[in-house]
Amino acid sequence: MKNMQYISCLLAIFFISACSDKKLSEINDDPNRPGSVPTPNILLSAEKQLIDNIRNEQFSLRGTMLFAQYYSQNIYTDQSRYDIPRSYSDDFWASSYKALNNLNEIIKLNSDEETKSIASAGTAGSNADQIAISRILKAFIFHSLTDVFGNVPYESYGNKDPEFQALQQNPDNYTPAYASQEKIYVDLLAELQAAADTLLKNPTANTFGTADVIYQGDNHKWAKFANSLRLRLATRISVQNPLLSEEHFTDALEKGVFESNADNATFKYSSAAPNEAPLFRATVTANRRDFAVSHVLINALTGELGPFQVEDPRLSRYALPNAQGNYVGQPYGLPLEAGGLNGPTAISLPGSVVNAADFAEVLQEYAEVQFLISEYNNWDDASYRKGVEASLTRWGIPADEASAFAADLPAANEETVLTQKYLALFTQGLEAWSEIRRTGFPIFLIKPGEVVWRRQTENGIVNYTFQPLFGNGIPERLYYPNKEQNVNRENYQQALAAQGDDVITTALWWNK
Repeated sequence: MKNMQYISCLLAIFFISACSDKKLSEINDDPNRPGSVPTPNILLSAEKQLIDNIRNEQFSLRGTMLFAQYYSQNIYTDQSRYDIPRSYSDDFWASSYKALNNLNEIIKLNSDEETKSIASAGTAGSNADQIAISRILKAFIFHSLTDVFGNVPYESYGNKDPEFQALQQNPDNYTPAYASQEKIYVDLLAELQAAADTLLKNPTANTFGTADVIYQGDNHKWAKFANSLRLRLATRISVQNPLLSEEHFTDALEKGVFESNADNATFKYSSAAPNEAPLFRATVTANRRDFAVSHVLINALTGELGPFQVEDPRLSRYALPNAQGNYVGQPYGLPLEAGGLNGPTAISLPGSVVNAADFAEVLQEYAEVQFLISEYNNWDDASYRKGVEASLTRWGIPADEASAFAADLPAANEETVLTQKYLALFTQGLEAWSEIRRTGFPIFLIKPGEVVWRRQTENGIVNYTFQPLFGNGIPERLYYPNKEQNVNRENYQQALAAQGDDVITTALWWNK
């Protein structure tokens, strides 16, 4: 894929691997400030950093995909029971801010009078449009950060609030204040609105060209993404700030959101090393078989669990049959001594579509937009069915089959809409986890004390129950990084005083 051919060289530029001596001599001493690197190259690096980080083995496969009970560990089960190493937080936090620094570099190069003409040269696009797309991606990353931790150091392009101290340079600020999640959400919505409005002034223009893996530089699609993301964020705060939520939801709909799967925001990986998708690298490249599809998801897709008593066509996309040709989910959250009793041939592993080297990871899709609209319109039935149909066709189900399946589903209500949304968000672990925290759906997720497996042994039936090692259910957040407690201790402690203890049971602002 042409877009991905840039990545090998970019990895060399940013991570010092294998480009020529000339390329090595062109970059600054500080790899986070590559002032002489063309802005399209910086964007590609930032996009890949963003997706690698949010879908990597630690944070996603051993974190959010387990929290959402899409996957279940079949060897080491500690993370299924919420024993979450603090190193996961350290790595996710650090990688997020690295990507943010790269995006901020694009904004600086397009704002500085000495560099803005160079930054907009060639196929890079106008200064204003480059800044707008960078603002959208920054909003996505900060949205992810605050949904994981709560209050975090934050930076805004359009709002110079003195509490927004992240990414400060010249001199570097190693001890930025933590902004409240409430302030962050309010500003994220404003940033997305301003960025979309900028891009809609030049909807046919192309920005960053083919270096942009997500949209290949299509300004109009970037604007739709910004407005669609506003629907997500506005819904998230609808309880805490209903007036602002309503204002942004209606404005975003009026200005244009996703209209089909062609608008989906996706980052497609390469089938060639070293740029394969994260799950492929964790399973095929590393030859691991300890990520199985959970019995929760398998049973929901076969119609044995939840409000839909029919087999879902996505089952064969999401999971592989076992060696006997059956779909069998790994029991979720088993104790360690039982984790390996089901070998990889006895249970369903991730499907070949999901586990492809060139899998397209989703930032947001049309199906989610339709489910958000359904909720906004008091569980509108037409939007609900459009969302289901869109999800099925995205996974390769023929249009006529998808339409028939959606038409036969039970009527829209809170449970059916949010359960179908959960099924559609498969692979998008962070967003699924956030929605579970916000809504409490689907109601069939395993809870502490429930039996997850009844196993027949020579001594009779053994019941295995779900017993978290930490917390009292699905985590509300992750721990702050250890480094913050040492390097930025005063602001870290102020964040705890404002938000609550640094434990996984502390609810976030939008979920209180």
